[in-house]
Amino acid sequence: MKKTWQLIIIYLILSIGGLMMMLPFYWMLATSLKTAGQATAIPPIWFPNSPKWSNYQQALSAAPFGRYFVNSLIVTFTTTSGELITSILAAFAFSKLKFWGKDIFFVILLGTMMVPGELMTIPNFVTLSDWGMINTFGALILPWLASVFSVFTLKQSFQSVPDELYYAAKTDGASDWRFLWEMMVPLSKSSIIAVMILKVIGSWNAFMWPLIVTTDRNMRTLPVGLQAFTTEAGTKFELLMAASAIVVIPMIVFYLVFQKHIIRGISRSGLKG
Repeated sequence: MKKTWQLIIIYLILSIGGLMMMLPFYWMLATSLKTAGQATAIPPIWFPNSPKWSNYQQALSAAPFGRYFVNSLIVTFTTTSGELITSILAAFAFSKLKFWGKDIFFVILLGTMMVPGELMTIPNFVTLSDWGMINTFGALILPWLASVFSVFTLKQSFQSVPDELYYAAKTDGASDWRFLWEMMVPLSKSSIIAVMILKVIGSWNAFMWPLIVTTDRNMRTLPVGLQAFTTEAGTKFELLMAASAIVVIPMIVFYLVFQKHIIRGISRSGLKG
């Protein structure tokens, strides 16, 4: 009986936590179907009487969201591909290859994770500005082609592959390059997919950096494009929430489809806890 009550309390707490996590998403969807008056009503209206589906059409026509969508796709695909390549190569070098100062270099690399990303915003902006890359895809992509976190995650996964397998492949005449792509990558597929998913979600939802390095309307990504609904006269909350739903829902679906890979990949990398 005591164990049953413990399970009831645990599931009750988890259910309350789940509802609290879902509340902002429900509020976004509900507000996207309200009129302008209902969106700002006090006390708040939780259930719109007559859903206004035309808000989605108005939101899409308020800004060139087609262009923003293409820009987001280009940035997300390129940064994800670049980070996977650099992370896989670096992780393999730190996990299997032997070279002078490997441990020291890796500790220094991990030390950069202690530096807040916001602290590097100004140096990165000044560098790209000197290179004439502001308002280009290069500015949106170049700083995000590598990630220390991804290198660390994949290194932990690569280290779980026995060294004997690596030495056996070398004895059979396989090069490091061939062993990496034909043996190491397939064996660490779950961790690689987890890193890929986290990068896709992060790139798609990035706001601050694209806002800083793009002043041209045609170079904006979807999160930055949401500013179209905020003017000096105020914010059109119903249209903003409709556009936000269009931006967020694809990533929610993407995460729900691939969430098992994230859990499996993080578990194999030794970062659980």
